[in-house]
Amino acid sequence: MSIVEKIIGNLDDKREWKAMEARAKTLPSEYRNAYSAIKKYIWTSGGPSDWKEIRLIFGGILDLFEEGAAEGKKVTDLTGENVAAFCDELVKDTKTWRDKYRTELNDKIGRD
Repeated sequence: MSIVEKIIGNLDDKREWKAMEARAKTLPSEYRNAYSAIKKYIWTSGGPSDWKEIRLIFGGILDLFEEGAAEGKKVTDLTGENVAAFCDELVKDTKTWRDKYRTELNDKIGRD
């Protein structure tokens, strides 16, 4: 079971995630590849642990990329040259999986 499947337990939320993934598939290859790479970076760097935040972040990226593609811009025109910093900024105020696991560890050790 992937992280996304763990977070998105609700059938409507799964449908919404699949719809967002379908939107990503319609992007031009430069944008589609960038979206996949950004998604991988966000998940492997801890990623948000709340579906509402995930929906906002990835939906916002898709909106930005769809607009940028329509205007003929390059991905880095939208993200800046440091794409990792762009991603970090998107998730900076979200509770991540790392945060969740830290809390669980501290709670568990604190109880013993």
